[in-house]
Amino acid sequence: MFSSPYFGLILSASTYGFGMYLKKKIKSPLINPLLISIALCIIFLKTFNISYEDYEVGGRYISFMIAPATVALVVPLYHNLDKLLNNLVPIIMGILSGSVVALVSIIILCKLFGLSEFITISLLPQSITTAIGIPLCEEYGGSIAVTAMSIVIRGIIGAVSAPIILKIFGIKDKVAVGISIGTASHAVGTSKAVELGEIEGAMSGLSIAIAGIITVFLIPLMVKFI
Repeated sequence: MFSSPYFGLILSASTYGFGMYLKKKIKSPLINPLLISIALCIIFLKTFNISYEDYEVGGRYISFMIAPATVALVVPLYHNLDKLLNNLVPIIMGILSGSVVALVSIIILCKLFGLSEFITISLLPQSITTAIGIPLCEEYGGSIAVTAMSIVIRGIIGAVSAPIILKIFGIKDKVAVGISIGTASHAVGTSKAVELGEIEGAMSGLSIAIAGIITVFLIPLMVKFI
């Protein structure tokens, strides 16, 4: 039963659904459905001694849907095309600066903590969506597991902390909110941006694509400094 493709799908969907239920009941930014789903899946697999390989038989179908789901974010962007055109230069510069700061800070922190080149390369794609980050990791010989984990953790932290940080710094402009969330925490953060509003979600979705493209070109340069 556990080796069936339906097992991984049902477990992932049901735990995420439970996370969404908790989020609606408990109005707190700390309640993140993805984090709850991950924790419950790990507990279930460990409790019943089920191998990750058995789970992944069905889980890989969810991974396959990451790219199409990311592309689907273009729909709200199309509805707010005027916002994009009116703020094109600030948007591009904001995403560019955010992407550069993310990569440089990762390299500096890895050097300060004495992390190996292998781990540093694996952590570099953490600020972009999994659909782009995993292939980049493979190309430069990093650990897919470390990259995937860092992408998820960064996304969850971004989604949880975004409302708090935006409030502290008094950022209310909808375009700025969406760009900052999408650039810093990719698709997971974008789910939070969509909750804030259509414009925020559209700009956040745009940031995922542009930040991904920028990072693809920047990482070959950054690797030389590791």
